Amino acid sequence: MTRWKNIVLNVCCVMIAALAPLLATAAEAQTSVQARLAAYRERVARLEDQDAVENLTATFGFYFDKGLWNEAADLFARNGSFEYGQSGIYIGQDHVRHAMLLFGPQGLAPGYLNNHMMLQAIITVAPDGKSATGRWQGPVQLSEPGQNGVWGVGVYENEYVKEGGVWKFAKFHFYPAAFTDYDKGWARSLLPMKGQSALFPPDKPPTVLYRSLPGNYIPPFSYKHPVTGKPLTDLPEAVDSVTGRK
Repeated sequence: MTRWKNIVLNVCCVMIAALAPLLATAAEAQTSVQARLAAYRERVARLEDQDAVENLTATFGFYFDKGLWNEAADLFARNGSFEYGQSGIYIGQDHVRHAMLLFGPQGLAPGYLNNHMMLQAIITVAPDGKSATGRWQGPVQLSEPGQNGVWGVGVYENEYVKEGGVWKFAKFHFYPAAFTDYDKGWARSLLPMKGQSALFPPDKPPTVLYRSLPGNYIPPFSYKHPVTGKPLTDLPEAVDSVTGRK
């Protein structure tokens, strides 16, 4: 009887030894599947974040165009900031509303046009999904009662934060590159940016002092070069004859 027990034990040991690699491979495969699923979940989450940031910015554009200042300001985080050209920085939703009133009354009265298009988006979501940046190209159409229309163009460099599970503006910054009279055009008319308001003073001065066209300031890029991986934050520029910056 002992002899048969030994034979059975030996056979079992051989079978276990033979199956061990297969069991290990199956376990590794299961682990690999779980890891891939986790990676896919993270990827989908970041893509959903990117989509939410794009929708947030587009929503702001529609509100801002039509003078819906309250609705536009509600898209900002508690300590979110708004900066437009050389007008200074407004911090917090109440001050952001004050800044927007400089563009016209709530709802835009007759004769006002405030179109700010947001195109060519590059959105970068942080790996943890809690913050993001976005760079946009911005054609502008403006008018006020009794004044000529204005064409403009500029670049948005915004920062976003997920607050309470909802994406909001942490920093909204529009860098106008050029303004011109609607009738005269770029070749015969270059309009300067507006300065800081005495009626609704900003909380902080502008982030950077620069001129729109004929100035040539290029806002630093919030994202790295997609091929070289190098940052584009210190770009070569000619010295501005008025501000002295480059």
